[in-house]
Amino acid sequence: MSVTGNLSQILVELTTNQRVIREEALEALVTEICQANHIFLAGAGRSGIAVRGFANRLMHLGKSVSLVGDVTNPHSSPGDLLIVGSGSGETESLVALARKARRGNVKIGLITMDEASTIGQLADVVVVLPGVSPKLRSMTQVTSVQPMGSAFEQMSFLTYDAIILELMQQTGETTDTMFPRHADLE
Repeated sequence: MSVTGNLSQILVELTTNQRVIREEALEALVTEICQANHIFLAGAGRSGIAVRGFANRLMHLGKSVSLVGDVTNPHSSPGDLLIVGSGSGETESLVALARKARRGNVKIGLITMDEASTIGQLADVVVVLPGVSPKLRSMTQVTSVQPMGSAFEQMSFLTYDAIILELMQQTGETTDTMFPRHADLE
């Protein structure tokens, strides 16, 4: 198969798999984002890269956001939201982070493949995305031609962008109103 053939296969896979995502869970996460005083975001590996892109767009929307682990993070408070991107929901550092957030009465949103995971049990909102991974405990009916967690990571990035579009519609933000918040010292 050619590279463009592989790309076509990936796009068909993502389009097919997105149909199993629950709209109610996405709407609940959007509500939590709108109500949060401050939004902390965390993820590891490639899931963390997608989370960083989401944090960037939330900032462009004018939201108060921080990437966990950054030296400029403020102290968390009740009324804040922690959004975790973790395919397995079992990454040790992220589990510890979610437990600490729970103790501090910080709301938790999880984007994952496994809602029964440790972080899933701690979270207020769980958005389950289709994907496959060698780390996944529960059985899934999703198949992928892609290696490891690629399908989940790609679906995460697309889902984050879909959430941004919904937030733009709800707040009346546009590319033109968001662009002045884009970094200029880069």
